[in-house]
Amino acid sequence: MNFGASILDAEGLRLTREETALFRETDPFGFILFARNIENADQVRALCGDFRDSVGRDAPILLDQEGGRVQRIWAPMARNWTPPLDFVVAAGEHAERAMYLRYRLIALELHGLGIDTNCAPCGDLVRTDTHSFLKNRCYASEPDKVSAFAMAVARGLLDGGVLPVIKHMPGHGRAQLDTHFDLPQVDLTLAELEASDFAAFRPLADLPMGMTGHVVFSALTDKAATVSSEAIAAIRNQIGFGGLLMTDDISMQALKGEPQDRARAALDAGCDVALFCNAPLDQRRKVAETAGRMTDAAHTRAQAALTARHAPLDFDVQSAEAELDRLLGGRAYV
Repeated sequence: MNFGASILDAEGLRLTREETALFRETDPFGFILFARNIENADQVRALCGDFRDSVGRDAPILLDQEGGRVQRIWAPMARNWTPPLDFVVAAGEHAERAMYLRYRLIALELHGLGIDTNCAPCGDLVRTDTHSFLKNRCYASEPDKVSAFAMAVARGLLDGGVLPVIKHMPGHGRAQLDTHFDLPQVDLTLAELEASDFAAFRPLADLPMGMTGHVVFSALTDKAATVSSEAIAAIRNQIGFGGLLMTDDISMQALKGEPQDRARAALDAGCDVALFCNAPLDQRRKVAETAGRMTDAAHTRAQAALTARHAPLDFDVQSAEAELDRLLGGRAYV
């Protein structure tokens, strides 16, 4: 039977009996952790075990561990990183290698806790008017540089046994509003988008998993990309992305309507799985039940993504840390 077409979270440090029953009934594709779910290493490993036991399989467990402001696990459990944009600037001509090492170390930390999927890299172009909630999470303003740095991130994660999730397709950097609260609109022509935002994602099209952005591209649609069949078609065709496509969190207020209606709209538009976070149990149930099971095509993409998981490659941590110190003059951590 196909996986459930949702990714859900938990309220606390361990699953409640009600959460366990919900996950057993609806079989979400995977789960995501937040800072509220993290106390210490043993507890995180136990919670990851709870999630996987509830569905009876090695379900992917996701986390946003970009470094900087978007980092769910902090010292002493993980290194505290500078924001990605600051890190890239500090690394200068060595940025590609430094980004690989940064995310190889992040993968080491996550994999050791039972977390096998990181919602990174970010393929969005940074601009002077990029909203502050996203700006220093980006890597560069030129598509070729963004692609190179994002691929280095993805390789670092994959080599460490962690699946990357490229975000936010088909591009979020031009948004001047925070999608947690508002729906931004981008009014470039399709030709302009293909030469810039889309171009940054195109070399990353073979990565196993990707995430949409809640942004309207008026050249394509009058809806947020997450719930627009035209925008999803652009991700598949203009960008060429063939991996599992998940939504950004559908609880964000860029989307309107009841959460279960948002999930249905995203899946009907062509997303493979709906991510839903930070909500009461009854809303999580409605979303999971409305999402139902993955389509056969989505399930095939999900299986392909999961086969990209493997044991971490051999890695000399001390050498990597020493190399980062040389590349960044000791400014990798905060």
